[in-house]
Amino acid sequence: MSSRKLTWREYFVVASLLFGLFFGAGNLIFPLHLGQLAGGHWEPAALGFLVTGVLLPLLSVMAIAVTRAEGVFDVGRPLGVGFALTFMVLIHATIGPLFGTPRTATVSFTVGVAPFVPAQYQQVALFVFSLVFFGLAFAFSYHENNILANVGKVLNPMFLALLFLMFLVAFLMPMGNPLSAPATAAYTHGALTNGFLEGYNTMDALAGLAFGVTVVTAVRQMGQRRSRDVSKVVAKAGVLAMSGVGLIYLLLIVAGAMSLGHFKLSADGGVAFTQIVHYYGGAFGQAALAVLITVTCLTTAVGLVAAFAQDFHKHFPKVSYHMWLFLTTLASFVVANFGLEQIIAWSTPMLMFLYPLSMVLILLSVCSNFFQRDGRVYFFVVLFTVVPALGDMVVAFPKVVSASAFGQTIAAWRAALPLANMGLSWVVPALVGLVIGLAWHYAKPMRQLAVEPARLDPKE
Repeated sequence: MSSRKLTWREYFVVASLLFGLFFGAGNLIFPLHLGQLAGGHWEPAALGFLVTGVLLPLLSVMAIAVTRAEGVFDVGRPLGVGFALTFMVLIHATIGPLFGTPRTATVSFTVGVAPFVPAQYQQVALFVFSLVFFGLAFAFSYHENNILANVGKVLNPMFLALLFLMFLVAFLMPMGNPLSAPATAAYTHGALTNGFLEGYNTMDALAGLAFGVTVVTAVRQMGQRRSRDVSKVVAKAGVLAMSGVGLIYLLLIVAGAMSLGHFKLSADGGVAFTQIVHYYGGAFGQAALAVLITVTCLTTAVGLVAAFAQDFHKHFPKVSYHMWLFLTTLASFVVANFGLEQIIAWSTPMLMFLYPLSMVLILLSVCSNFFQRDGRVYFFVVLFTVVPALGDMVVAFPKVVSASAFGQTIAAWRAALPLANMGLSWVVPALVGLVIGLAWHYAKPMRQLAVEPARLDPKE
């Protein structure tokens, strides 16, 4: 059962797979907007963002490797089938038709089409664009056609080349000094924490849980038989891939901070990206980058709708793959027409709930060998995490919910928890749950040891 040694080329193949899994055109907008929000405090904000936007996604794939999971369902399996199924549905719904998949269309539209359409026709243009966009996504996924993926292999490197060209020009001719750029009130004193929370928007940790099995399977097909060897390969290739992702994030954050020397704080990163590209590349550069972003986002959308349909058909086989595909594509089209700003506003509360839950499950899975993946440890940690995370979710809702009597009641209760003012009210309760779970886990062997001498063979 020994594993063969991989070549550097094979490590690069795994790294490329990881990079493709975690970096899409949608990941451009959040670090860019973070740079504008943080201004001169971009350094601690970037550090927090890299934890949830780079380190945590890598750990999510490691969790799949360590537990030999075949998908997100298996990650929640120690807590029972009911929890595992609910967790899987929430993850796929979030990175799928509720938020993640619609965002692929709205980012493409905001960056590529909206600048060329008069304001009064924006909504109609979004409707037509998203209809065509998801029609193509459905068609490619329905026939399981690899044409778009093959096109993406050519256009994605071109997209990255143009992106780095933009970075080069931006740093040679900066709009302003990032160290002296004004910061919003939230980032003046809480840049690290807010950067950490902003990283939730990438949804990459959730994506790692849902699609990490693709990477792990590829590694095993390369002759890595033992779980320990699979984890080592994922870790080494992951450092290479995520270093690239992290570098792009850092450059985007700095570019966002520098843009404040010429532009005001934008409503979202899509608008900021459009402004910066047009400033340096004019209409032609903006059009060229828009085409590449649209193809990149379409490739991502095809993968998301297909993965959603495949996983749901696997667990709910009475509904066919093609019907699940139609339902997720239709739902994504409907949600996309609310616009990028609304999608981000309503996705934030769900991520405030799901990310803490995902984080503790990822860390428990990575460390599961230390407590034999005991369900009792999982139970107490998740129980003590889920309650405050629900409070964080309610408080993060738009004012129509958070400012209601119900929202105010939850906010008052949540305020009593440690770190609540930082959006991390779940951290201390989760640690308490971990202590209780581990104490119960290690107490059982001690009780068995206490009665064991009475059962020993006298000859011993």
